[in-house]
Amino acid sequence: MESITQFFDLLVHSDKLIRVGGLALILLIVYLETGVFFGFIFAGDALLFSAGLLCGTDLLDVNIFLLLFLITGAAIAGNITGYYTGKILGKRLHTKKDSWFFKQRHLEKTRLFCEKYGGMSLIAGRFVWIIRTIMPILTGTSGMSFRRFNLFNILGAFLWVWSIIPLGYLAGHLIPNAAEHLEYFVAGITIIAMVVLTRGIIRVAKTKVS
Repeated sequence: MESITQFFDLLVHSDKLIRVGGLALILLIVYLETGVFFGFIFAGDALLFSAGLLCGTDLLDVNIFLLLFLITGAAIAGNITGYYTGKILGKRLHTKKDSWFFKQRHLEKTRLFCEKYGGMSLIAGRFVWIIRTIMPILTGTSGMSFRRFNLFNILGAFLWVWSIIPLGYLAGHLIPNAAEHLEYFVAGITIIAMVVLTRGIIRVAKTKVS
């Protein structure tokens, strides 16, 4: 039981994840969160901000540009994995029973999001928790060509990574003892992410009803 508690504590506190696993664990989590079914359990936005902040305070000993490019690559690779997962599994996803890692309601929310925003949903979805994980999988089931998918994939990855990590990096540089107050930054980002997700779902649902 204690080990399970420690595991969930790490999920909630992205700074602890980074300190435990360093750059390798950051890359693995970004890859999983951007294209593997159970990846939604990770908070990618908070992780990216934390990585940038710790890099800015030298607690993460990695060059900022190396950090940016490697995480961008992990985000692109994650989406490609999700795309081919959707392409291979196809309609079976829509009949799959709910499990601890897979929920049909998450698939439906993402489908509505995709219907509203089209190809741009791959870019917008990068900034929305849960949607970010399932969007590439759903796109793979839609029949979109890999060439078109990858255009939005790459653009979205750069916009997501190169906006959030530099914000954390600047906070680490400009705010005294920023690392000591990281949990407040993470809490703020998590709240914003939840608000964006909720508003998006409500707006899409209203559009569908009308």
